[in-house]
Amino acid sequence: MELNADFKERVVIHSDQLEWSASPMPGVDRRMLDRIGGEVARATSIVRYAPNSKFSAHTHTGGEEFIVLDGVFQDEHGDFPEGAYVRNPPTTSHTPGSEPGCTIFVKLWQFDMDDRRQFRKTMADELNAATDGVATALLHSDEREVVTYHHIDAGAVLHKSEPGGIEMLVIGGSVVENGETLGKGAWLRLPDGHELNVTAGNQGAKVWIKTGHLVHAKAPVVA
Repeated sequence: MELNADFKERVVIHSDQLEWSASPMPGVDRRMLDRIGGEVARATSIVRYAPNSKFSAHTHTGGEEFIVLDGVFQDEHGDFPEGAYVRNPPTTSHTPGSEPGCTIFVKLWQFDMDDRRQFRKTMADELNAATDGVATALLHSDEREVVTYHHIDAGAVLHKSEPGGIEMLVIGGSVVENGETLGKGAWLRLPDGHELNVTAGNQGAKVWIKTGHLVHAKAPVVA
């Protein structure tokens, strides 16, 4: 399966307008944003766990990165409430689920295969003091990518010009980008060479951003 697999194209998806599709596990549904591959895939998705649903135990051969958007995500490593940012690198394993139910934004098979740094952060706790109306948290940085989280005051402008491509998820509020309003749940992907300029709406905005990674995008290697 290929979905938004041309990383030289600009893509905008208002995810709240997508229908949920069933995963192989009952009670776990997803909205696919981009994908290369079948059930083993380089994938970016929004995944919803119904209360008391669970995925079977599995190993992340290509790594997993996720944000908890609402509810509480759970596995044998602990409880991950709304606002948690988690990186499970290649070779890690778990049995994910949620007793109360939750929604997560998740990226699969997008790690450096030598990365072994596993961690969790509460994104809001990492924020620095605002500059020109923008507070920034550095969540992760390596030679391939930089991951950040931002609180943008109403009317403030956020600019990103890093090479290698840019990806943004609106977690709260809204922004205007290229004349288009992107509300909560909107996902934007800009190819290498493009700059990001967004202005927060009248309620401000909370956004997650990754830069540098799209030039490394490729299909998963399945042994």
